[in-house]
Amino acid sequence: MSVGIYKQGQGYWVRLMSAIGFGLLVMMGVIWLWDQLAAVRFGTLEPVYVQGGISVIVIAICGLIGYQLIGRKPKFIDFMIATEGEMRKVNWSTRREIFGSTILVILLTLLIAVFCKVADLAFSAFFQWIDVLQSS
Repeated sequence: MSVGIYKQGQGYWVRLMSAIGFGLLVMMGVIWLWDQLAAVRFGTLEPVYVQGGISVIVIAICGLIGYQLIGRKPKFIDFMIATEGEMRKVNWSTRREIFGSTILVILLTLLIAVFCKVADLAFSAFFQWIDVLQSS
């Protein structure tokens, strides 16, 4: 069993972004853990030493887990390589198409809002006319 990275040249961007995302999650967890350990004391040890020690241990353990998943586990890596291959086949929209679609969605949303307001006013007037609602 080798120590190197499985299929090293393949799936570079998926692995890189997965590692960055995993690292950010670990760091956010460590920041949360640091705050939780602020009041913990072991004998005469200052809380900052406890916080630092446990944070380093958590980062090391999560780093090993991330390395195993993103760099060594064949099933996981083959999935990421296949994902990157499929993403290269996607026909991405142009900036102009996205801008046009966004404007269309905003206009249709406003049109539906105006329609709902007009329908609300019409029903309100009708029900006040037949004395089901009282005027406010």
